[in-house]
Amino acid sequence: MLYKRELDLAQFKGSLFLFGPRMTGKTALLTQIKGTKYIDLLDPEIELKYRGTPKLLWEEISALTPGSLVILDEIQKVPLLLDYVQLGIEKLKLSFILSGSSARKLRRGGANLLGGRALETHLHSLTAKELDKDFSIKNALTYGTLPKVSSLLSSGNEVDAQRLLRSYYTIYLKEEIQAEAIVRNLDAFQRFLAIAAQSNGQIIEFANISRESSVSQSTVKDYYQILEDTLIGRFVWPWDKSERKKARPKFYFFDCGVVRALQNRVTFEPTPEELGILFETWFINELIKIKDYQEKEHQLSLWRDGRREVDVLIEDGRGPLIAFECKAGKQLKDKTSLRAFKNKFTKTPLYVVSLKDDHERLLEDDIMIIPWKKALELYRGLK
Repeated sequence: MLYKRELDLAQFKGSLFLFGPRMTGKTALLTQIKGTKYIDLLDPEIELKYRGTPKLLWEEISALTPGSLVILDEIQKVPLLLDYVQLGIEKLKLSFILSGSSARKLRRGGANLLGGRALETHLHSLTAKELDKDFSIKNALTYGTLPKVSSLLSSGNEVDAQRLLRSYYTIYLKEEIQAEAIVRNLDAFQRFLAIAAQSNGQIIEFANISRESSVSQSTVKDYYQILEDTLIGRFVWPWDKSERKKARPKFYFFDCGVVRALQNRVTFEPTPEELGILFETWFINELIKIKDYQEKEHQLSLWRDGRREVDVLIEDGRGPLIAFECKAGKQLKDKTSLRAFKNKFTKTPLYVVSLKDDHERLLEDDIMIIPWKKALELYRGLK
């Protein structure tokens, strides 16, 4: 099933890099573009052809008329082609879309990143808006929203959706980590990855993860950098910039289904305890997707003051704009953190985002509970 994506590549003039995690639908999006020269470097024969004779690309694009669009899918497979891409932009007046699962290999290998001649954009797993009538919050938290997974679920094929998610671990390790020689010790990285998945959405204690995975703290930090570079997840750092270096961040994997597969839980219903972190993970990733697709110049942080914490504070150059606290249960048991936040940020709207509430509720101390749909609408409309 093809989903209408929020990312409209036609809005970009000139050349661009399109990055996104494995299986987020980059190839499906690119093959919908008409009237282009499309080169799929994921095809082993095509990869070998251009790897053996990179200049072949120059000969082929030299036959195109100025203004033509060329798509190179999985450009990190043959980074040398980027030299001819630059020549194509400068001398032939061509435009290029260059896709890949990350820029890590390109940067590490000293590849030509076109010196600002190409924009960079990202494709994520599906948003609630993209899924439209097929969206199910239960499915999003249990299985995530990778396009192929969502398509299987919409046709009632839950077992194959589970199988596909379980295969993600192998695909990621084989194609992203091992094939690109990103780490020297694959066993150590596998141990780390299992522990990192269990720590999803929680405060990261690098020393604890180092001890549990039997690798040094510096290696743990390097491994987390690999997860960020390969777009499998990202840190959300505390808001107070002066505390950034010593403050403990949270790390969120990009998709609930993927992280549950890494946790070996994807065949089981989420427990009530798991549901809270999954809802927080899904909601924060949904904000990130909206931010990227609407090109909002916003920074997402968590707010912490001692033991008091609010899940996400959104700001830009003007300062704090809005804050959200995620709530998976029906009852709001502790309002201490919310009161502390409202006392510090008297002009910043704070909303409790509810998984289960269908209507807004105003509690004492002017604490507003809103459904998750309303929260996403608010953020979409935030300038």
